[in-house]
Amino acid sequence: MLAGVSGGLGTALGVDPALVRIGFVVLSIIGLGLGVAAYAVCWLIIPEEDY
Repeated sequence: MLAGVSGGLGTALGVDPALVRIGFVVLSIIGLGLGVAAYAVCWLIIPEEDY
């Protein structure tokens, strides 16, 4: 929703983007911020989609 990371990953992996979002949240809570770091890295390296 913020940068389309979960939607892009969900589409690429063939899973519901909501599951990817839940994964980021779980990693953020359990992994002491790992989900936030992973999201930021994905935001930087995943290219923007042309509309």
